[in-house]
Amino acid sequence: MPPRLRRALSAALIALSCLLVPFGALAAWAAYTLTDTGRYVTTMAPLAADPDVRDAVAETVGNDILREVDQRMDVRPVRGSVGPFVHDVVRSFTQTRAFRLAWDTGNRVTHDAVLRALRAEEPDEEAAGRPVTVDLAPVTAQVKRQLTHDHVPLAAHIPVQHTEVPILRAGELARLRKGFHVLEVAGFWLPVAAVVFAVAGIALAVHRRRAVAATALGTALGGALLALALAVGRALTLDDLPADVPPAAAGAVYDALTSTLRTVSWLLLGLGLTVALVTWLTRSLRPPRRPARRRRASAAPAPTPAPAPTRARA
Repeated sequence: MPPRLRRALSAALIALSCLLVPFGALAAWAAYTLTDTGRYVTTMAPLAADPDVRDAVAETVGNDILREVDQRMDVRPVRGSVGPFVHDVVRSFTQTRAFRLAWDTGNRVTHDAVLRALRAEEPDEEAAGRPVTVDLAPVTAQVKRQLTHDHVPLAAHIPVQHTEVPILRAGELARLRKGFHVLEVAGFWLPVAAVVFAVAGIALAVHRRRAVAATALGTALGGALLALALAVGRALTLDDLPADVPPAAAGAVYDALTSTLRTVSWLLLGLGLTVALVTWLTRSLRPPRRPARRRRASAAPAPTPAPAPTRARA
């Protein structure tokens, strides 16, 4: 293969590999982190101790309780005096072990319901018109069991009702299912393709040391772009929140979900820069090559001098 063609193919393969690095990392993170219930629950578990998340939960649950009181008793003047007390009680509950247990159970139940809906085959016409719901009875049962174990008064009388809470609208399910299947395929093949293209580009290169350095710098650039995309995505997510969602709590959830991806982006950046620096140092410390002609001349054996003529004796 002509050297010019080898250079062009090598550059194209390395550029394609570097382009696939951030997309492959993003697809692999979504396919193997967000779709694993155990990893998801483990990732979300520390948020139960986050002050912003607990305040948001206390505010939401307290408002729901007061709304239920208003609907059943119609005592609006009492709400102003009861409201702070209800919110304080709920906020105190968010600091207990029962709340952490309910938080983990609720995340597990919700994640399982979403995954079952996304991984299911195409539903029939009747099922396609129904939203995806989750039953919060297991969460209530866990909280009731823990409060009874802690000897909380009247905990044994808490009713465990099967409450279906919608989490996905029916119109979104078909589109999300197709995207989920594409994500599962891309999460495996995009990183593999990036590695294959990089290896092929380096193997075809005329100057492999330069190809390794270019691949490393491109990988570092991909990691930097991924970190930048995460920062921009966080800003856009917080700007597009509903009015009743606290930005601090939403930011804590976003940071928890993307913590692994941020770590990957910094690893790509650091690894790429390290490999490029090592390649440059080994090249600069390498002794300079001598020209080929001079090497041949020095390697050739020195001619043996001709013997001096001897004089004949008289």
